[in-house]
Amino acid sequence: MTTIASIFTEPYWSPYAVGIGIGILSWLSFLISGKPIATSTSFAQTGGMIENIITGGKADKRPYYKKIKLKINWQWMLVVGVVLGSFLSAIISGDFQVGVWVPSLWASAFGDSALLRVFVAVVGGVILGFGARFGDGCTSGHGISGTLQLAVSSWVSAILFFIGGIITAHVIYFVIA
Repeated sequence: MTTIASIFTEPYWSPYAVGIGIGILSWLSFLISGKPIATSTSFAQTGGMIENIITGGKADKRPYYKKIKLKINWQWMLVVGVVLGSFLSAIISGDFQVGVWVPSLWASAFGDSALLRVFVAVVGGVILGFGARFGDGCTSGHGISGTLQLAVSSWVSAILFFIGGIITAHVIYFVIA
C-alpha cells in the first residue's frame, strides 16, 4: 500500500509530481521574496567569497562582484538545500551507495576509472559554470523561472539547452565511445 510517507522512500519520483512541486516552489519564491529561483549566481558568489578569503577582501572591489554582492543569501541556501536534500533523499530511499562513482553507461563506453569520471565531471562543471555566467543565467534561472515569466530569451535558452544536451549525449556516447 502506498502512503504519503512511503513516497519519500522511493528512489525515483514521477517527473509530473516533481514538475508540479517545482512550479509550486517557483510560485512561492515569487510570492515570498519577489525573486525567481536561480542558482548559478550562488556559485559565482561562492567563488568571490573564497577569493576574498585568499586575497584579504580584494574581490569585493571587482565590478562583477559588486554587481552580484558577495553574501550568503536565500539562493545560496537553496543550493545548500538541494545538495543536502539530495543526500537525505538518497539515504532515506536506500539508493545511496558509497564508492559508486562510475555509472554503468559511462563504464561501458569509457571504462570504470573513477578518476577519469571525476575529471570529466569537473571539467564539464567548469564549462557549464562559465556558460551560465556568460548567458546570465542557468537552467533553473532561464529554464524554470524565465520560461514561467514567458521571457523570450529564456524560452530560446531552454530550447538550446535541450538541443545542446542531445547533441552532446550523441557525441559522447555514439561518436567518441
